[in-house]
Amino acid sequence: MEDDADLRRLFSSVLTEAGYSVREAASGEEAIELVRAELPLLVLLDVRLPGVSGYEVCRALRDRSREGLPIVFMSGERKEVFDRAVGLMLGADDYLTKPFSNEELLVSVRALIRRTVPAPRPLGVNLTAREREVLRLLAGGLNQADIAGHLLISGKTVGTHIEHILMKLGVQSRAQAVAVAYRDNLVAQVAAPPSIAMDRPTRSTYDSNVLAPATLRPAGRSIR
Repeated sequence: MEDDADLRRLFSSVLTEAGYSVREAASGEEAIELVRAELPLLVLLDVRLPGVSGYEVCRALRDRSREGLPIVFMSGERKEVFDRAVGLMLGADDYLTKPFSNEELLVSVRALIRRTVPAPRPLGVNLTAREREVLRLLAGGLNQADIAGHLLISGKTVGTHIEHILMKLGVQSRAQAVAVAYRDNLVAQVAAPPSIAMDRPTRSTYDSNVLAPATLRPAGRSIR
């Protein structure tokens, strides 16, 4: 929320390149309407705005969202220590004085979002004990028949467990499941259990060149 169009474009560009969805407002009234329509992850708020001031906007947003919405004040004129103190007393979470670097802006934004947005649950949290055991054996290089013999269950039952593992981890193949298992520390990085006797070389169930899935930014609320 910035009345200077050039600065709005700059901030929007920096945040968009960092992976955030951005909504812009040129006045305090417009800012309040945007937040009423959709609660964002964070608000960047210039102290000096036409019409309703940034301080008034902050108070209005705090009355609506209490402490759940991070607010960062920006000011090129009010740079004294008491100005920062006033902003924080009104409910802001940070106070940046212009000019500030792109890196300083991103550090503040990322820190506040990390503090207020709960971390996602690990992908393997819903795996049963048996599914974890099957996943551990897959990661150890065993195929479906070998796992069945080791666990003294049918190959069909092993196949069912593997289907459940793929579904719960959100992957399409056993190779991807193993990659996720190591990435998220769902299994210890050890070889197949030495107690299994085999009369042929163990066929690897995954390609050592498989890359772990890229981290994607989930669709969520926008930054204003």
